[in-house]
Amino acid sequence: MPLTPLDIHNKEFSKGFRGYDEDEVNEFLDQIIKDYELLIREKKELEEKLNSMHERLSHFTNIEETLNKSIIVAQEAAEEVRRHAQKESKLIIKEAEKNADRIVNESLSKARKIAIEIEDLKKQSKVFRTRFRMLIEAQLDMLKNDDWDKLMEFEIDASELKVLQEDTLT
Repeated sequence: MPLTPLDIHNKEFSKGFRGYDEDEVNEFLDQIIKDYELLIREKKELEEKLNSMHERLSHFTNIEETLNKSIIVAQEAAEEVRRHAQKESKLIIKEAEKNADRIVNESLSKARKIAIEIEDLKKQSKVFRTRFRMLIEAQLDMLKNDDWDKLMEFEIDASELKVLQEDTLT
C-alpha cells in the first residue's frame, strides 16, 4: 500500500548517538509531505480529466450510433416512398427520388461531419495520452535520479555544526 502524507508526517526515527539533526529531518519530511500531497492532487485532477474525456467520447459515440440509425431509417423511408410513387405515376416517382436523394445526401453530409469529429476526438485522445505518459515518465525519472541516493549519503561532522552554531551566535 503506498504511503500517505499522514504516514510520512507520523513517521518517527529512533535517536542514536550522533544521530541526525531532528529539525533538519522534520523539515525534510515536511517538504516530502507537501510534494507528495501535490502529486496526489495532480493525479486526482488528471484522473478527473480522463474521466471527463471518456464521458465526452461516449457521448459522441452515442451520437454516431443515433445518426447511423437515422440514416437507415431515412433510407427505408426513401424506399417506401419510391414503392408508393411507382404505383401512382412517373411524376410522383421523380419527386420521391429527389426527396430520397436529398435525405441521403444530408445524412451522408452529417455522417461525414461526425466522422471528422470522431477523428478529431481520436487525435485529441492520442495527444492527451501521450502528454499523460510523458508526465508520468518524467515523474518516474525524477524518482530514479541518483540525487536521492547522494542526499542520503551526505554527512555533516558534529564539529562543523558547533563551529556553525558559534558563528551564528556571535
